[in-house]
Amino acid sequence: MVHWLRNNKYASIVLLLIRLYLGYQWLLDGFAKLWGNESPFNAQGFMIGVTKNPVLGPEKQVLYPVYNAFIKSIALPHAGLFSFMVAWGEFLIGIGLLLGVLTTAAAFFALFLNFMYLFAGTVSSNPLYVLLGSILLYSGFNAGKIGGDYWVIPYIRSYYGKWFHKAGGNVVAGGVVHN
Repeated sequence: MVHWLRNNKYASIVLLLIRLYLGYQWLLDGFAKLWGNESPFNAQGFMIGVTKNPVLGPEKQVLYPVYNAFIKSIALPHAGLFSFMVAWGEFLIGIGLLLGVLTTAAAFFALFLNFMYLFAGTVSSNPLYVLLGSILLYSGFNAGKIGGDYWVIPYIRSYYGKWFHKAGGNVVAGGVVHN
C-alpha cells in the first residue's frame, strides 16, 4: 500500500484531493486566528483549561504528565509566542498543502499540531486530520507531485543533495535523477 501511495500516478490524484481538502481546512483555521473572528488569537485560555482539566485515565491518573508540565511551565508563561506560532503555523500548513510546496513538511507539522491538540483532550476533527495527514506523510514526494513540489523538491535535492549524497547526478523536474 505504501509503495502504491509513493509511486502510482493515480495515487497522486487521490493524494491531491486529500491534500486540497486538508490544506483548505488548515488555511481556514489559521486565517480565522490571524484575521477572522478569532483574531487576535490567544491560546492562553486553552492552555489554562489544559492545566486545570488534564486528560485522565480510568483510575483518574493524568495520562500525559509531561505534556501538562510543558504547558504549565513553558507554554503558558509564553502564551503570546505560542499563540503566534499556532496561528501562523496553521495558516502556513494550509498554504503548503494547498500549493503542494514542501508537502511532507506541512503534513508533518500538521500531525504535530493535531497530536498536541489530542494530548490536551480536544478530539473534534483531529482524528480525521491525523488519518489524512498520515496518508500524506507516508506517501512522501508523490503527495505534492501534482503541485509545487514537482519543481521545488528537485531544486532542493540538486542544491543540498551534494552535501549529503554522491556527486555526479543531474536532477530534473519531477525528481528523476539521471547519471
